[in-house]
Amino acid sequence: MESGIIRRYPFIKDAFGIIIFVACVLVGTLLINNFIFRSYSVVGPSMQTTMFTGDRLIVNRIPVTLAQIQNKDYIPDRGQIIVFKNPQYATGMADEFIVKRVIAFPGEKVVLSNGSYTVYNNANPNGFNPDDANNGEPGSPTSGSGTWKVPDGELFVSGDHRQGTNSYDSRNGLGTIPFYDIIGPVSVRVFPFDKIRTF
Repeated sequence: MESGIIRRYPFIKDAFGIIIFVACVLVGTLLINNFIFRSYSVVGPSMQTTMFTGDRLIVNRIPVTLAQIQNKDYIPDRGQIIVFKNPQYATGMADEFIVKRVIAFPGEKVVLSNGSYTVYNNANPNGFNPDDANNGEPGSPTSGSGTWKVPDGELFVSGDHRQGTNSYDSRNGLGTIPFYDIIGPVSVRVFPFDKIRTF
């Protein structure tokens, strides 16, 4: 039964309905953005020729959400492309979120020599190339040289455009990425429309 005020001023009921609708949309958007998926745009050349500036990506948050519910770390697969929060980000910096490819896991040794990575672990004491299973991505050789040991709870990541300084990643200043900074794996490129693909 409606009160006398609402009967006399029906616009109050309409305004209240609009407020409830807007609140539900905001809460729904917040829940989807935090727990189901997020959208990001690629900026810069670091992932060419796999991704280009302006590409719109959908990042799957569900595996991260499920891991958090179980009080576990989300650990992506080797070769998977992920978005993560820049561990060196400070207010005012442009690159708060970064997209890169997973190269190595905690305890593994990464050696960069002669244009390619070699990863050493207990299962592969003679080492292996982590890019061999990526269907030809990345296509460019990797500049630089060095040896790294991946710390506990962190990942070694690299862009796909590895010549020169095109990709700021674990080999040249970004450092390794803590599991807790991972937003999630890139699931699909939705734009440009003629280049839609899954990852």
